[in-house]
Amino acid sequence: MTSPEDYMLPCINKKILGFECMGCGGQRALSLLYHGEFIAAFKMYPAIYPLILLFLFIGLNFFFKFKNGSRIISILAIISIVMIITNFTLKLIN
Repeated sequence: MTSPEDYMLPCINKKILGFECMGCGGQRALSLLYHGEFIAAFKMYPAIYPLILLFLFIGLNFFFKFKNGSRIISILAIISIVMIITNFTLKLIN
């Protein structure tokens, strides 16, 4: 029986340069979410939840055109970027 982990792409950055990229952990976090392990997904890639909210809101805004949609998208994008950069920096330090 196959699982989602069997189809995960390797990190080219990690293979070539020897250190993780800013997206490393995202696939595994999605897999953990798929299996219902919400805390483990956050520990694996903390930006997973703001990114999911961002993409969900972009999709909803495409169909429903919320009044402050662009502002909400900008705020969610900034939160996601800050979390991605913070997580990446902490990985480099440790």
